[in-house]
Amino acid sequence: MLKRIKWGIIGCGNVTEVKSGPAFNKVSGSTLKAVMRRNASKAEAYAKRHNVSKWSNNADDIIHDSDINAIYIATPPSTHAEYAIKAMKAGKAVYVEKPMAASYQQCIEMMEVSKASKSPLFVAYYRRTLPGFLKVKELLDDGSIGQTLYVNLRLIRPAHQIEKETPEKIWRLQANQAGGGLFYDLASHQLDFLDYLFGPIKTVFGVAANRGGYYEVEDTVSASMQFTNGVVGNGIWSFVSHDLAEEDTIEIVGTKGKILFSGFKHTPIILYRDGDITEYPYLNPENIQYNLIKQVVETLQGIGECISSGESAIRTNKVMQKIVGDFYL
Repeated sequence: MLKRIKWGIIGCGNVTEVKSGPAFNKVSGSTLKAVMRRNASKAEAYAKRHNVSKWSNNADDIIHDSDINAIYIATPPSTHAEYAIKAMKAGKAVYVEKPMAASYQQCIEMMEVSKASKSPLFVAYYRRTLPGFLKVKELLDDGSIGQTLYVNLRLIRPAHQIEKETPEKIWRLQANQAGGGLFYDLASHQLDFLDYLFGPIKTVFGVAANRGGYYEVEDTVSASMQFTNGVVGNGIWSFVSHDLAEEDTIEIVGTKGKILFSGFKHTPIILYRDGDITEYPYLNPENIQYNLIKQVVETLQGIGECISSGESAIRTNKVMQKIVGDFYL
């Protein structure tokens, strides 16, 4: 157990500006001590902007800093395993961005090192801690829609102009950096949250295709699945559709009603039951990862238990790989 968690960030890019970075200094017993980015001037600017005392353009400086006992890895997924394994072997606790890694095999390697080194490994699936998503879980747990029957996921949007014109500049569209395309980046959040609600997915099959032709990775995906508790589900993801088809909905249907909510737009959760419609707000914290980072810190201090670990996150990588696997053969 650690009394004070002293953090270093590897990869202080956009995701760390508001979503996560500031939270490390806001959680009690937690301090952000150092940041790293390959571009030295950007690392220095970040450190000055966030009042961080140390910065570097070399990840090893963070990993082997004796004043740091926990490391947050916010680089593209292709380097998650490399940095996490180095950090855990150096005796550091690790909190890594999602998806856990670029491939299921890399996730396995990370888990093996975590167990061998006894270094804790956490993954940034923060929807498990957000009030809106927890409201969905509460409604299910208290039987608001009766017995849950099935879940439908629909994440559909048009291609952004930059994705059409210069996809090579977007790491999320490079399989060698992201593991896949936008499906890996976005659907991972949805699939992990459903894993939290219903337990692991025990059966899944899917197909992936490139229909838009703007880049090489998959842009349209369909999947069917069944969870360990018997709930069945299906999903459709498309990132090159017409704007009139745009949709971000997760629909959970039970024997007495249904719940409708979004994965990313953070619109109110809607409960349909007995002819009534009830709305619940999302109420996100200022730094959206704050609640999860607080759980990580408290777990390392021995006073809590984090609900997003390497053990839970690895399942999502396995599911995604099964869904899109044939696309990359």
